[in-house]
Order: sequence, then C-alpha cells, then structure tokens
Amino acid sequence: MKLTTEAKQEIFEKNSLQKSKTDTGSAESQIALFTHRINHLTEHLKENKKDFSTRLGLLKLVGKRRRLLNYLSNTEIERYRAIISDLGIRK
Repeated sequence: MKLTTEAKQEIFEKNSLQKSKTDTGSAESQIALFTHRINHLTEHLKENKKDFSTRLGLLKLVGKRRRLLNYLSNTEIERYRAIISDLGIRK
C-alpha cells in the first residue's frame, strides 16, 4: 500500500490543528496517518492470516501511535481528547 501525496494531504487537512496542508509533523497529523495505515493493514491481515511480516509492521505502528497518544495525554489533554474523538480510536 502506497499512499499518494494527495491522500496524505487530505489526511493532514482533516486532522491538523492549524488546518494546513504543510502541518505534517504535529502529533495529531502523525496519529491520523498511523491510524489510516493501521486500518489498512488490519484489513489486509483479515484476508492474509499468515503474513507475519505485515503483522510485525502493524504492531510497530500501533506502538508508535500509542507513544504519541501517551505524549499528548501527558502534555495537552484537550488535544488528546479531540484526536481520539475525531478518529474514533477509543470506544
């Protein structure tokens, strides 16, 4: 799966704090990108149950996203609550 530049820009526009295409480094933008990739890999693994290299990559992405979410929850709880509600990460 290769995300096109336009698809990445759309993800960044929807979830960035400043609503800018160039805001790619903020925690919200990175979490949104990781979530998109995690969802795609999860669907892939539902069809290909024995693809263990993809499973490892998925677990690494989940860990990266978890660390970014921990950072946001420790520093700015309002931004954390906003991003989890926008992406629907927590139930």
